[in-house]
Amino acid sequence: MTLQNIRGDIVDQLIEEDQLLIEAKNIQEKLIEWRRDFHQHPELGFEEVRTSTIVANYMETLGLEVQREVAGTGVIALLEGDRPGPTVGLRADMDALPIQDLKDTPYKSIIEGKMHACGHDAHTTILMGAATILTKQGLGKGNIKFIFQPAEEGRGGATAMIEAGCLENPKVDIMAGLHVNTGIDTGHITVTRDRVGCGSADFFDIEIKGSGGHAAHPHQTVDAITVASEVISALQQIVSRQVAPNDAAVVTVGTIEGGSASNVIAPSVKMSGTVRTLNPDVRHEIPQKMEQVISGVTSAFGAKYEFNYEYKFPSILNDYELRSLVEEVADIVLGEGHCTREKSGLGGEDFAFYSEKVPSIFFRLGVGNEYMTRYPGHHPMFDIDEKALPYGSAMLARFALQYINSN
Repeated sequence: MTLQNIRGDIVDQLIEEDQLLIEAKNIQEKLIEWRRDFHQHPELGFEEVRTSTIVANYMETLGLEVQREVAGTGVIALLEGDRPGPTVGLRADMDALPIQDLKDTPYKSIIEGKMHACGHDAHTTILMGAATILTKQGLGKGNIKFIFQPAEEGRGGATAMIEAGCLENPKVDIMAGLHVNTGIDTGHITVTRDRVGCGSADFFDIEIKGSGGHAAHPHQTVDAITVASEVISALQQIVSRQVAPNDAAVVTVGTIEGGSASNVIAPSVKMSGTVRTLNPDVRHEIPQKMEQVISGVTSAFGAKYEFNYEYKFPSILNDYELRSLVEEVADIVLGEGHCTREKSGLGGEDFAFYSEKVPSIFFRLGVGNEYMTRYPGHHPMFDIDEKALPYGSAMLARFALQYINSN
């Protein structure tokens, strides 16, 4: 082969790679239509009946082999190649959050108290787009599984999908997923510098048990509210004084409930919260440290307590080779310099359960621009730049093809 032919092949390859983004942009209006429909009709974890029905029906129109009601409301669609080869799993989550949508847009949620405040409507849309362009492209070998998962938001959807066999028949060799991020510009992505791709996310419940009475006679009571306030303050000392400064950790009390009247001292207070860590050793030390604090404070004030701690989500473990592949794909789809490495954050993500089973990669997709207010995830005003949707579809599609063709 001559040098001229080699250069010609390289140019043709680059044109072919860019073609996937072109194909994704060609269906941008459809992507926006899907995303807005999902956004208007949010469903909580394991309630995604409408969403999963739309997904499954569309996947069948693409000619894919579709499994419905996986783990309750999950969907799996399989694109098979002409010859044997590796199987790539691409995952999107479908559930919304119990948050009131406060945006003033034509596509705001019409369901009271429910909202896609974390971008799962976009994730579902993006994976549907990836399936569209990959089906049109076709596979010479291997398989691609499109895994639409319910209940990511703390309800064990990933575990349920794994137990239902989403990684089998055919066996998934690698997994990939993404999460939208309004803090990153559209047309850019980020990957983590280290193997740990996010924080572990664990949860706890605490009940402080005092002795109630009249608000005018506190000396005759054990005030559960004041004890609870001391417990909350003391718990913050765990991170600031008992965890090494270079080990990231967070202890957050997210709810507190106690008392019945302004002139009555509360006999009990219930609290719940979350713990986020990156270091596995720190993760397993935190519950003991918390109980020491709670026990010490309640004992000092004559109260009692109940403490329940649940290890929920481990950290995502990103595969270094797959991270390199994502960076290569970003250069092709987005252009050089549009993928950056960042420090691991403490946000939890149940994609971590897939990463414990097979080599996996999880990246952040930019969905922000200079013309919009970049509200973070779980905010009642959360929204995205919908021009980012084709970039997500093209990234997932090209990643899957690159992996299959190189193995």
